[in-house]
Amino acid sequence: MSVLNTVKEMLQASSQNPNRGSTSEKSEGAYWCHDCQERVLDLDVEGEGPPECSSCGEEMEFERSAGSTGCAC
Repeated sequence: MSVLNTVKEMLQASSQNPNRGSTSEKSEGAYWCHDCQERVLDLDVEGEGPPECSSCGEEMEFERSAGSTGCAC
């Protein structure tokens, strides 16, 4: 039972972190290459404009994250 108690304590501790899931910057969405199924978070992109896909070199498309309405449009 000590293994189960250890896992239970670990899960409780991770869910009680007040900073869990928060960052100083909020993401607005991600860039996608639908052909290659590649995704790059907008916070990871340097420079202006959309990045190129690392697999095919095509320009990636920006898609906003779903807001409180559940719509990603």
